Amino acid sequence: MASEVVLKYCPQYSPELLTVLKDAVDETGGITKYIQPGQKVFLKLNLLMKTTPEEAVTTHPAVVEAVIRLVQEAGGIPVIGDSPGGPYTVRSLRTIYACSGLQEVARRTGAILNENVEQTTVSFPQGKVIKSLTVTQSILDADVIISISKLKTHVLMTFTGAVKVLFGIVPGLLKAEYHLKMPNNNDFANVLVDICEWAKPSLHIMDGIVGMEGDGPSGGKPRSIGALLVSTDPYALDTAACTLVGLNPKSVPTIQAAKGRGFAASLEDICFLGDDRSIWNIKNFAVPQRMGVNFLDRLPLPKPVTQVLVKQIRPFPGFRTEACIGCGDCQKNCPSQAIVFNQKRKPQVDLQSCIRCFCCQELCPQKAVEIKKPWLGKMLFR
Repeated sequence: MASEVVLKYCPQYSPELLTVLKDAVDETGGITKYIQPGQKVFLKLNLLMKTTPEEAVTTHPAVVEAVIRLVQEAGGIPVIGDSPGGPYTVRSLRTIYACSGLQEVARRTGAILNENVEQTTVSFPQGKVIKSLTVTQSILDADVIISISKLKTHVLMTFTGAVKVLFGIVPGLLKAEYHLKMPNNNDFANVLVDICEWAKPSLHIMDGIVGMEGDGPSGGKPRSIGALLVSTDPYALDTAACTLVGLNPKSVPTIQAAKGRGFAASLEDICFLGDDRSIWNIKNFAVPQRMGVNFLDRLPLPKPVTQVLVKQIRPFPGFRTEACIGCGDCQKNCPSQAIVFNQKRKPQVDLQSCIRCFCCQELCPQKAVEIKKPWLGKMLFR
């Protein structure tokens, strides 16, 4: 049976957004299908880092407020939260809530801003790659989870949406351990699918009104798309979002990992509801530079030869020292501890230790980290 994805045309963050969202959710059965009165509903957002709504890095507060209103209409108790990149502390959460506009949304609606930074390790024997994981306690305390992702590109995983956003249930710097243990994109994608299968949000909503193209999830550029997407199936939702902007789902590791497990991850698996897809005509949507070198694993080459080729092909982080303010966020968030600062308080990376997770690029508040390619990589991945 095909998975349903609702597409709604929504060109701006206006008061009409609530009506558009309600219509979309009604096409999936209505909000009371997912929420009973008195239930605590955790709204899992994308709160990657301290940025303003206009930068299109985090879930827009107008979308969050619309979801809150729907939850409250159903008698639910909305709790806003995420575990952003970097240390998972009350201080960092409060800073991000204020900058992202969510503090004001909570004041206006009465929704709860999560400040519980406790964590718990849970068993997940059904996982393909991971059999247990450490998660934020706030997720465990919820009766219902609603995911509210942002339509964005991602330099490591090509695309971040309904599946990738759930990586935020892993607290703070623990995320780095997964990058360190799973440097292969396909393995990491299967970890993300495992986490998604454990969390099982009741509903997935994607903010594609203004998304991000280029070197996302933080270093790209805002791009008007005008779409609000809703589904109970995160894999179908991500596939639909990619095709909407002209991004090939085959280039997205999480979608391919889901497809390998038999989940809805192609257009043939999706039933579109809502507005006609012909409304959107997104052209020249900028995608990240191609990062993958995993095809070398399939070639009949001696391991030493493969290792030499990888060094000649793999992209690497480079620092724009004139933009760097020496805050040290890149160093603090580097899973392999490959970044050091010189006497002038400028970062340098040890490429022998670097695992190319690009957490430094993702979490740099000044966008001072660029993804660079060796000459052979440029020739192969043009």
